[in-house]
Formats: sequence, C-alpha cells, structure tokens
Amino acid sequence: MALNLPMDSSSDSMGTKRRSSSRTIKRKKFDDELVETTFNLQPTTTTTKSNPRSRTVSVSSGLDILSAQTLPSLSTSVVIPHLDRTNRRPSRPTGSSGNNRKNKKNKNHPHSINATKDLGRWKPTDDLALITCVQQTNDLRMVHRGTKFSCRFTLQEIQQRWYALLYDSAVSRIAVQAMRNLHPELIASIQSRTLYSKNEEDLLGTIKSISQPNLEDFHNLLEINGQTFYPARTPKSLLAHWQLMKQYHLLPDQTVQSLPRGESVLNFSDAEDMINDSELVDQKDEILYGELQIMDRKNKKEIRILENELGRWQVLVDNVTGSNQPDFDNQTLAILRGRLVRYLMRSREITVGRSTKDHSVDVDLTLEGPAWKISRRQGTIRLRNNGDFFLSSEGKRPIFVDSRPILASNKMKLNNNSVIEIAGLRFIFLINQELISVIRQEAAKLNLNP
Repeated sequence: MALNLPMDSSSDSMGTKRRSSSRTIKRKKFDDELVETTFNLQPTTTTTKSNPRSRTVSVSSGLDILSAQTLPSLSTSVVIPHLDRTNRRPSRPTGSSGNNRKNKKNKNHPHSINATKDLGRWKPTDDLALITCVQQTNDLRMVHRGTKFSCRFTLQEIQQRWYALLYDSAVSRIAVQAMRNLHPELIASIQSRTLYSKNEEDLLGTIKSISQPNLEDFHNLLEINGQTFYPARTPKSLLAHWQLMKQYHLLPDQTVQSLPRGESVLNFSDAEDMINDSELVDQKDEILYGELQIMDRKNKKEIRILENELGRWQVLVDNVTGSNQPDFDNQTLAILRGRLVRYLMRSREITVGRSTKDHSVDVDLTLEGPAWKISRRQGTIRLRNNGDFFLSSEGKRPIFVDSRPILASNKMKLNNNSVIEIAGLRFIFLINQELISVIRQEAAKLNLNP
C-alpha cells in the first residue's frame, strides 16, 4: 500500500531539491524612495539665523555671478508676474536620512538632467544677459520686451529660468560654469547692451534737448555719476541712448504741451497766409531747364509736321458697327470695306499697303488683321476722269480681284461690290454711284466743249 507523504516546498515534481538562500531581502525604506521635484517652482521664504533674507542672485564684472549653494541678494525687489498656483514649492517631508544617503541621491537628481537639457535652448550668453538686465531694471516684463536673446523666449520661460537660477543649485552651478568659460570680449559685448535703469535715464535727461552735446559732455557726466551708471557704459553709448530718447520725445523738457482752445487755435488758412512764397522757390537748374527747352522744341516741330500733313490725309478709317449708318457722304468716292474696319476713299488716288516707322501709306492694312505678308506698298487705287476705278499691283505677292490675280506691274478695273483679297485679307469695294455719275457728267461736258 502506497503512502501519501507530503512533498517538501523546496522540491519539484521530479523529487530534486531546490537550492535557496535563507537570508531575508532588504527593502528600501520610504526615505530612500523620495525624489524632490522643485525645479522651476516659486520659492517660499525660509529664514535662518545666519541669513534672514531670501536667496537671490547678483552679478559682478569679474563673473563671480552665482555660487553653487547660495546666492547673494539684490538690493531691490524684482517685479515678477504672478505664477500659477501649481508652481508653488511643495513642502518637504521629514525623514531620518543621513548625509551619505543625500549625496547618493544628488548624483541621480532630476535637476541635473533637466539643467543639461535646458542648456540647448538657454545659452550662457542668454543667462548673462538675463542676470545683468534684471539687476538694472528689476522687472522681468521689461527684460522680456527690451532684451534680445539668442532665440525668442516667452515671458513665462524667462520667469521660469530666473527662478531656476535663483533656487536650483544644479542649474545655477552649470550656468556659472558655462558663463565663466565665455570670452572676455563676448562678455563685454553683452554687458554693453544691458538695459538702462530709471536712474540712468534720469541723469541723461539732465541734458536739454535743445543743446548740442558731444562726447566730452557725456564723459564728464559719467565721471561725476560713476556709481549710478553701469560699469560697461561709455560716453559713446550714453550719447547714442540720449539721441534715441530725444528722437522719441522721452526727455523731460520735451513734454507735450496742451493745444490752445478757442479763437487762438491756428487754422489751415491762417497758416497758409503766413507762408512766404518767395522762400519756397527752388533754385533754377540750368541743365534741366535746357533739356526741357529742347524737348519742347521737338514737340512743337512734330505738331507742325502733323498739321501740314493733315490736308494730305484723304482716307478716313471708321470702325464697322452693326448699326445701319449711311456708307457714303458728299466727299467719299468709294469705300474699301473689311471685316473690322472700312477705309473711306476721298481722293482720286490712294496707296494700299503696310505702314512702318520709315514708310507710310494711305490705307494701312494692319488695322484689319495680320499683315506681315503684305508689302509696304502693295498697290494703288486710281480714279480716272471717265469715272472708272483701277487697281494696280506693286508688291511681291499678287492681288486677287473677284478671284482673278493681278501680278506685279499690272492693273485691273474695279466694279461696285468687287471682292479684293490681299494676303488672306478680304475687302469689298463699294462705289458712290451718285458722286461718280456727277463726275462723269462733268467729264462729258469738258469733252464736248474742248
């Protein structure tokens, strides 16, 4: 009969015994699991016996800017915008942990990780500019508006960076080390662009706007008030800032006076009467005056030529419209009617062709359509004494009259409603029968009475 013996917990199903340690596992206490997260949070004022003031920052010309553990205090309070309630420093829980345990915690402190990441955006030059400008103005809003950083920071980012430099030992330690590695010329350049304080602008305002100061005046002002001005100020920089204040009417003697009211107000007409016209006359420019005279002479000459040629223009061009207007008048002998325009023949002989800069014809066929294949003098239409019209071809390409070609140096009689085709352009030749009959009657009378 088999016995049902209980199996040991240290043995498996095969009967082999499992090896295990008899020592107990040491777990971490609650204090070892604590991690402080006080980065970029609003500080609370803590008082001690040695230093009753809250920790703040100060910058010296030798870059003894920030210390690794504590920060000196500013002489005046800094105007800082209101932060959200979530940015308050949480209270530290009390716990019994030794110094060795704190040192081990600081090696993997999240502050150092955040500070390393923050260096990619906040450069050492930005930290130096922020510290020096806050010392001058004591106002973060003014620093945000007037300081040019390496990239665009918001007011909230500037405020958080300032708190980190004040109250975070890891951030301040890395920032101090980075600023100490800056070149002295770069440090001097940043300090020369530091914002002006209210006291400095008040001293610059003692120089009147109506005066013409030079560098010596600002050198004397800088020597007398050396304690007030920032150490990086120079007479040249003071002169430049004073000129800016004068340009924007920020000097004390440039206060805007209230305008007078009532009848003493100067209106536009009174001001116009006060202007002396003789003072507004410009000096005569002989060269410009001579060129204007030459241009005026050329324009008058062209006008005179056009007036002389006006009598020679015997052909008038009218736009073809859909209205039924009379085609002829008492002066029109014939009409060469196209698709777009019509040419009125009012002389016994007219030339047909293409007008250019150095050649002109009576009937310019370019007004009807593309005429680049037409000769400059394509043909001539003449009216004989017996009342017959003849078209003579004078160009390189032939002219078709009622589908019959007219070669160069040949001519053909034109009848009423004859179709004339020249290089793809078609026209209808219309004759004023009443006026032509009168011409024929006069010609017959002359033949009867020689």
